Formats: sequence, C-alpha cells, structure tokens
Amino acid sequence: MDLVQPARRFPVPAPGSAALPGGVVARSGRAGTKGGVLVPAAVPPDGIRADLGDVFRRSYPRVVGVAARVLGSRDEAEDVAQEVFLSFGRSSVPGAEAPGWLSVAAAHTALNHLRSGRRRAAREQDVLSRTDSVAPDVADTVIGIDERSRVRAALAQLPRKQAVALVLRHSGLSYAEVAAALDMSSTSVGTTVRRAETALRKELNRHASSD
Repeated sequence: MDLVQPARRFPVPAPGSAALPGGVVARSGRAGTKGGVLVPAAVPPDGIRADLGDVFRRSYPRVVGVAARVLGSRDEAEDVAQEVFLSFGRSSVPGAEAPGWLSVAAAHTALNHLRSGRRRAAREQDVLSRTDSVAPDVADTVIGIDERSRVRAALAQLPRKQAVALVLRHSGLSYAEVAAALDMSSTSVGTTVRRAETALRKELNRHASSD
C-alpha cells in the first residue's frame, strides 16, 4: 500500500474560512464515530463552524495520505479529502478530536470508493492504455499495477474495523492515535492490526492460488 506522489497544492482557506478545494463551502452540523463507524451529520442552525479553515490547513496532508494508502491514487485521495472535510464542516466534532475523526473518516470513505471498484478499474485501465508498448519497462509497469490491484482487492475483503486500523497504522499513526481514533485500547489496536495483516496475506494467497 505504497503512498503515491505528493499532493497537488490547493489554495489554503483564510483563517475562519470554510472554503475547500474546488471552491466548495461547507456548512456545519453534527457528526461523529460510533464503534469506528462514521455517523451521518445533522445540520444545526449555527452556520459554518469557525475552525474549519484551521483544521483544513493542519489536517489536509494527513487526510489525503490516509486515503492514498487505500486508493493508490493522489487524485482520488483528494476527492475523498473533499468529501471528508465537507462532512466535518457539517459536524460538531470537538476540535481536539478532529485529527482522529478525520483520519477515520478518510479511511472509511476511501474503503467505500475502493469497494465500489468502478473508478479504480477505469483509472488503472487508463494508465495501461497510456503506457508505451515498446518501453523497456512496460512489463514491470503492468506487473506493478496488477500487484497493487491485488493488494487493494484483498484489503476490500477485510472486516471494516480491521481494514481501518491497518490503514491508519500504515499511514503513520501511532498505536495511541489509532486507539483514540477508533475508541480502542492500544493493546487491542496491536491485536487488530496483526489480525488484519494475517487476513490480508491469506486473501492475497487465496487470489494467487486461484489464478
């Protein structure tokens, strides 16, 4: 699940602004996580949350990084980041809990994109179609794409909590950060990540033996 190229630079909102990439404006509401699952927001009457611009500037790289771990595409990860910050803008998640909430939301949203499968297949086909057929490394390119596809297909088959814990841990979050984000003990995080890694290997082996 290697991270891809660094994110494109977007205009950063001014302090207190709720402008997101693409000129989208988010309005506030209530959202959160329950058992590691994103809970939909309900819109309260108090307008745009004042800290959205600051949270966006601080957390955007991490949100994109988490999504890119799952999707392997910086462009798709940026799409996920926009969805996540829109949800956050409609939420009343305490500011102190924003980093963990955003990381979990990024993992869940990216997994949803991955499990839909349609955009990933189309993007990888586009990469193949643009590859020069006489390039000396074309075989390596095709094999690399195929291997990444296998990993992501296997990841999509894992239980959701295991997949999210694995993605967050491999995105650089500490055990304590993953534990806080998923409302788990640090010991449970270690166990969950190990089980996820074992399950991922089994899925990869199953796919390999079926070919």
